[in-house]
Amino acid sequence: MAERRGLTRSRDNAMIAGVCAGIADHFGWSVMGTRVAYVVLSLLSVAFPGILVYIILWLLLPRG
Repeated sequence: MAERRGLTRSRDNAMIAGVCAGIADHFGWSVMGTRVAYVVLSLLSVAFPGILVYIILWLLLPRG
């Protein structure tokens, strides 16, 4: 059985902190699609919760 890698921030495809790229890498999603979806969801939730979640993930996720 292959060892599953945990959720980490991306080093290679990072724009700000690598959070969205790390999530996309972990789930096998498109990086650009993940970024667009995150921005749209953040804007629909009046931006503040999305920014807060991003900062928390930035602080908690290890660098990959």
